[in-house]
Amino acid sequence: MTERPEIFVIIKCEEWHTALPGAESLAKIAAATALAGQPPSVEVSVVLADDEFLTALNLEYRGLDEPTNVLSFPGDLPAGDEENSERPSLLGDVVVALGVWMREAGEVWRGVTPEDHFSHLVVHGILHLLGYDHVTDEDATVMEELEIKLLRELGAGNPYGDHGTYKTSELKGPGAGQPMT
Repeated sequence: MTERPEIFVIIKCEEWHTALPGAESLAKIAAATALAGQPPSVEVSVVLADDEFLTALNLEYRGLDEPTNVLSFPGDLPAGDEENSERPSLLGDVVVALGVWMREAGEVWRGVTPEDHFSHLVVHGILHLLGYDHVTDEDATVMEELEIKLLRELGAGNPYGDHGTYKTSELKGPGAGQPMT
């Protein structure tokens, strides 16, 4: 058994290598920060994909025929039992879309660097796997405050600044504000 959660980064779109050199390392650091305090038997995957892949997932799981910046898919493997304590628990997968990230980062989204924005997407996805959501305004506030705290630990800027939050009244479209299943 490892001393920390296992974090796997899967690059499904090779353009990530040129768009954000070091994306794999950034993803691991952001995920590890969000997973601090979790049992060492936890595993998570961060998938770096293209917009087409995220569009297909978003259509299948949320009924939205468009890409989104990040989706989270909780794992379905049970944690190890006492007889097999070495068996890891799959927390789930976080999938990030290259094109959406690039467009958002190119707009200097919410006043943060592209690297900070990428870290925010990974942290946001991991928090969904840990059970956080932004379905209600109260839930959004709790999740955003934790995101800001974790991003501060990473040396990243506040992605919300004075620009508001994921308040449910601002979300649009079928499935908006709903946790990923």
